[in-house]
Amino acid sequence: QVQLVESGGGLVQAGGSQRLSCAASRSLFSINYMGWYRQAPGKQRELVAVISSGGSTNYADSVKGRFTISRDIANNTVYLQMNSLKPEDTAVYYCNAVARGLTVWGQGTQVTVSS
Repeated sequence: QVQLVESGGGLVQAGGSQRLSCAASRSLFSINYMGWYRQAPGKQRELVAVISSGGSTNYADSVKGRFTISRDIANNTVYLQMNSLKPEDTAVYYCNAVARGLTVWGQGTQVTVSS
C-alpha cells in the first residue's frame, strides 16, 4: 500500500503563494491518480486538483488559473502550487492517491490565508 507524506502549508496573506508537496512511497507510474483535496471547518472535503499517471490534470472551478498540480517523477512527489490565495482557500489540505482500487490519504496540512 502506498504511503503519502505531505509538507508545506502554514499561514499566508491573501494574494500570496504557497506550495504543498506530497511524497509517495513508490513510483507515480504505479498510482492511477494523485490529487489534492481540502476541507474547511464545517464543510465537506472537496477535490482541488488531480493528476493521472499519464499526466492529465483536472481542477476545481474555484482554483482554476490560480493553482497548479505538477509532479516530479524522479522523486515520486506531487506538488500543488497555490497562487493568488484567498481567505476562502483556508482549509486542511489532504494528498490522495488511488492505486489498485485502493484510496490512500495523507495526514493533512493546514493552509490559512489571512485577509
